Amino acid sequence: MSVRAATRHQTRLKTRRCWLALLLIGGGLLLAGPRTLADGEPAEVKVQTLVRSGQAWNGTQLPAYPSGEPEVTVLHITIPPGVRLPMHIHPVINAGMLIRGQLLVISEAGAKVQLKAGDGLIEMVNQPHYGTNNGNEAAEIVVVYAGVKGKPITGPRPLAWCKSRGPIALD
Repeated sequence: MSVRAATRHQTRLKTRRCWLALLLIGGGLLLAGPRTLADGEPAEVKVQTLVRSGQAWNGTQLPAYPSGEPEVTVLHITIPPGVRLPMHIHPVINAGMLIRGQLLVISEAGAKVQLKAGDGLIEMVNQPHYGTNNGNEAAEIVVVYAGVKGKPITGPRPLAWCKSRGPIALD
């Protein structure tokens, strides 16, 4: 047998071994069945849409995405029981999910939404609002901001709002 023929023969053997190994692994996976959880139920991926809209929670239309270099920020915010956040705005589109506790969000105009753990929320853009944890445990919310690099994602209510609208009743 020539060297060339011997090399081809060895290559064929290696290829056959690879296919045999793949068949054995695949067959073993088929015989083993689907992976299961500790309680015996099949493990499966589940996807749940929490919220999808072109509007904020108060019904106002969301603005177009800003131009510039995109920057996504994800924050995990913990608000102790009884704490009220200051009135503030978000100049960018953002959405979150309350993962623990409860949170009452109130707009400057008086619109309210009460969140409980598991609720999703699309925040208002450039509209003053605040949140208060009226529960007995810390409220935890994960918020995703679709912003522009170098630009703020949140800030205090601008002074112009205070001057043009005057004092507001929060309670």
